[in-house]
Amino acid sequence: MTKARGGIRGWAAARRKVQSRIRFTSLRLRLVVVFGLVALTAAVSASGIAYWLNREAVQTRAQDAALNDFEREMQSHVSTLRPNPTQDQLRVAARKMADGGERSSVLLIAEGADGETVSGSSTDNALTGFSLEDVPASLQKAVNKRQKLTSGNKHAYHVYWQRVIDGDTPYLVGGAKMIGGGPTGYMRKSLAEEAKDLNSLAWSLGIATGLSLIGSALLAQAAATTVLKPVQRLGVAARRLGEGKLDTRLRVSGTDELADLSRTFNLAAESLEKKVDDMSAREEASRRFVADMSHELRTPLTAITAVTEVLEEELDADTGSLDPMIEPAVRLVVSETRRLNDLVENLMEVTRFDAGTARLVLDDVDIADQITACIDARAWLDAVELDAERGIITNLDPRRLDVILANLIGNALKHGGSPVRVSVRTEGEDLLIEVQDHGPGIPEDVLPHVFDRFYKASASRPRSEGSGLGLSIALENAHIHGGEITAANSPKGGAVFTLRLPRDASSLVAEEGDAEGDGGTHGTEGDGQ
Repeated sequence: MTKARGGIRGWAAARRKVQSRIRFTSLRLRLVVVFGLVALTAAVSASGIAYWLNREAVQTRAQDAALNDFEREMQSHVSTLRPNPTQDQLRVAARKMADGGERSSVLLIAEGADGETVSGSSTDNALTGFSLEDVPASLQKAVNKRQKLTSGNKHAYHVYWQRVIDGDTPYLVGGAKMIGGGPTGYMRKSLAEEAKDLNSLAWSLGIATGLSLIGSALLAQAAATTVLKPVQRLGVAARRLGEGKLDTRLRVSGTDELADLSRTFNLAAESLEKKVDDMSAREEASRRFVADMSHELRTPLTAITAVTEVLEEELDADTGSLDPMIEPAVRLVVSETRRLNDLVENLMEVTRFDAGTARLVLDDVDIADQITACIDARAWLDAVELDAERGIITNLDPRRLDVILANLIGNALKHGGSPVRVSVRTEGEDLLIEVQDHGPGIPEDVLPHVFDRFYKASASRPRSEGSGLGLSIALENAHIHGGEITAANSPKGGAVFTLRLPRDASSLVAEEGDAEGDGGTHGTEGDGQ
């Protein structure tokens, strides 16, 4: 099954690669195709028109020459025949007429002395001979039909013609009847030579069309390269800009639309660089302010903490030396001082993450022992159930893992309710730690925000013990390990936080001490459910 899934993923990756290549060259392909279609349409149209004009010219010229020769030969040879000629006389006249024309046959038909129909052909070959059966019936009818004499029509009979194809050879068949009751003549001329010339012309035009198509494709390729080269440079510049190289600029040359686009890109990149620099400066100033403020608050907080510890000892003393009237105020001062101290420590930790100065101090730890130590240090043994096998060794930062666990377990105890169950398992190269409580769960509208800084689920609890930074710090500590934390509701009730960490974080960062004295402890934060 694993191999099959791997094969499917490989095939899908190859398909995406091919699709990306097609998308990358799609504009070029469209330009070449459009150029090719335009050139093909123009070439085919021009070739078709040229062929049609030449075809009509060749056929008309051959037809007119053949019919003129036929009419002239009819007047020269048939008009001299005596009335009621014999078959031999008709045959002699037909051969004389055929000798006057090229690639033609002649058939003469007349009425004999006895009233019978007499015919004579210029050829007696049974296979290639020309007889009345070779003349279309429609042509015979038109030739023999006597026309009405009018001012516009001074002859009762005219020359008629028709093109026919016999086998694969085209022929011109013409006919005319002598005025005054003379013989009727028909001629048939082969148009094979003209057809051959037209075929040669068609081949020539086809080759010219193919060459024009190839030329247009090459021209389209050159044009596409010329047009798309600035577009490709713009794409490369846009990718560099997206990678954070805000000093990327395009070289502008010319005054066309692409040059205007390059100028617009440069202006946009310059404006973006300026805004990012301003935002970075403001962010750096804000981060420095928070860090300086946290450091400045540490000194008075140290003194205040010492005083509150003395007051707390007086509260717990058996002598009860404090006035009962001020005891609630003293307890409030002690509680708020601790809360303020935790807030300052958390702000300093957040500042390190934002500045990128947080570092890992890696060590090989037994996860079960690490979780037990975290629970025992905070006196949670009675409220937490641990399901973890000993011997699961993981390379990570023990202090940061303690911060993560303290925040997740403390958040579950504070907002979910005991018993809280912590389970550990391995999944491939990852370590999974689940913290599940038995509370009401997390509202669906709160789930997307549980890791936001200073976020609290209920606006009516603005002064809860938590500052809203605990889960955010836990998530940052997971990220610096290359891991992740997710929050969800269990089908059985309660919330489930899942911590996923790589079992070996040494590939992410070299073993070195935390920068700028990255240390300190962090108490449990109660980010609201």
